[in-house]
Amino acid sequence: MTNIIMNLLLYGKGNSVVVPHTYNGIIQSLEPIAANRVQFEPKGNSYRDYSILIDGKARRPEDVLHFVFNPDKYYLWKGTGINVILQDLVQSLKQAAVTEKAFMESKWKPSLIVKVDALTEEFSGKEGRQKLLEEYVKSANVGEPWMIPADQFSVEQVRPLTLADLAIDKNIELDKRTVASIFGVPPFLLGVGEFNKAHWNHFVETRLRTLILGIEQEMTKKLIINPNWYISLNYWSLKSYDMAEITSVFTAYGDRGWVAGNEARDRIGLEWKEGLDEYKVLENYIPIEDSGNQSKLNN
Repeated sequence: MTNIIMNLLLYGKGNSVVVPHTYNGIIQSLEPIAANRVQFEPKGNSYRDYSILIDGKARRPEDVLHFVFNPDKYYLWKGTGINVILQDLVQSLKQAAVTEKAFMESKWKPSLIVKVDALTEEFSGKEGRQKLLEEYVKSANVGEPWMIPADQFSVEQVRPLTLADLAIDKNIELDKRTVASIFGVPPFLLGVGEFNKAHWNHFVETRLRTLILGIEQEMTKKLIINPNWYISLNYWSLKSYDMAEITSVFTAYGDRGWVAGNEARDRIGLEWKEGLDEYKVLENYIPIEDSGNQSKLNN
């Protein structure tokens, strides 16, 4: 599943191919194919027919699983992936990391201006100024006070020069939010902001569910022979719920005969129990098919 999603969003530019291996009609395994091994070739000018080339060998689309994200406007069978070029954003994030690293490794925090008497022959040359730094400014221990001649030079701080002043952290946050919006994920997944349950559940209901439906439909179409069967992935398991919410929902559903006790136990990770697979309604919690056989309803 990870391979399918990574190919759809990144490596395969909206296309992910999986080859089923079967024996006597029974699926033995599903082999994900690396994106760089796959090519798509339209047949003539047709916008419907095409071949899938795996390592140069042509395969029919009906013989492999071809998952698609963001279909092409003309070749509807072909995905386009995410059309926004991320290179500039990635470069910006890299440059911010380089700037931050250089700033944190700097010997001078903050940057300093050392005023010296230029008429003094000792300080007029490069070697002299370097000697000044070695003798008076540089120290072996961080925080050690400097001992400098008051009449020959003075030291001033250059402000502001902090990461906050350079707005690097703000630029990084902005770039990460941009990447998050491109992929349709909550910013906190990229380390921006705090976890928000409502935003996470919305992400599951929209972006993830779109991908999941495409996978369900392609696998049902290509792998299942019985027309009464279908493949369903439980995207509800990805949503964020607390125990109180699950208890409240399943209690209400159980009272109406919509879910059985074992279904509720399964949702909270408890094992299956004998006798809890019947659907019951609120009236004395009897099996739903016996709800009309109560003595009070005899007349």
